[in-house]
Amino acid sequence: MGDLKECPDEVKHEVGFALHRAQEGKKHHRVKPLKGFKGVFEIVAPYHTDTYRTVYAVKIGKCIYVLHTFKKKSKSGIKTPMPVLKTIRARLKQAMDLAKEE
Repeated sequence: MGDLKECPDEVKHEVGFALHRAQEGKKHHRVKPLKGFKGVFEIVAPYHTDTYRTVYAVKIGKCIYVLHTFKKKSKSGIKTPMPVLKTIRARLKQAMDLAKEE
């Protein structure tokens, strides 16, 4: 995965609404800080027996950057898998570089 377009419609709707709330400076009830990152949050969207997560960063310039979307698999309990964290770190760096250019 990695693309919100691949998620079920209900998940896309909830994530979209949560991002809209973030743009307004408000917090959606399914948003929590992502541990180990400053200014990075995760939207947890349950759907049937699955859980989808979308990670985004705020306060990078004037934008909200969606860094990654993935379907959480329970292999590692509630912890975010290391490959996913590496993807998030790399995309956060790209977002910060983009914000510097603006």
